[in-house]
Amino acid sequence: MTRVGITGNIGSGKTTVCRVFEALGVPVIYADQVGRQLLESDPVVIEAVMDLVGRESYDGGRPDRAYIASKVFHDPELLSRLNALIHPRVHKVVQEWFDQMPPETPYAIEEAALLVESGGFQLLDRMILVAAPEALRISRVMKRDGSPQTDVEARIRNQMKEELKREFCDYVIDNDGSQLLLPQVLRIHLELLSELT
Repeated sequence: MTRVGITGNIGSGKTTVCRVFEALGVPVIYADQVGRQLLESDPVVIEAVMDLVGRESYDGGRPDRAYIASKVFHDPELLSRLNALIHPRVHKVVQEWFDQMPPETPYAIEEAALLVESGGFQLLDRMILVAAPEALRISRVMKRDGSPQTDVEARIRNQMKEELKREFCDYVIDNDGSQLLLPQVLRIHLELLSELT
């Protein structure tokens, strides 16, 4: 089975693209959801996060994501340490998910913003980048999350520039409104299937 990664910076529209693949019957795992589950349930992660950013990072046993984000997205060293803690555990869960796929599954997808930065792309066979101009991505995230522009820009600064990510990807889906998403996804889907038959 081919292991495919979908990546792209915040606000690029990765989730929307993945929903289209899912509608085509392709299994998708969302690395951010895996990371959130680890933050909530993995005792090693919980203790390490409290050590890194303080006991206030958990409120009643649940992670205070706004508090954690306020600390790490303005401190690159802290963010790097948090990622070094969580990413290997996320990769392990994702690889176990891939391993459990039925043998007749042609390909499955891992969606993650930091596939290149974390080194996770090395565990995958193909990479797809979802691309959009930075100004459009910022406005999408502000609208989606109600986040102030400065917070969104701080998060963007902690991600690899889109043009550098392109070098690691086999396919690019442009999600800037100039092209329809469905034909782009269908083209990649058919190419992947043709490679496997």
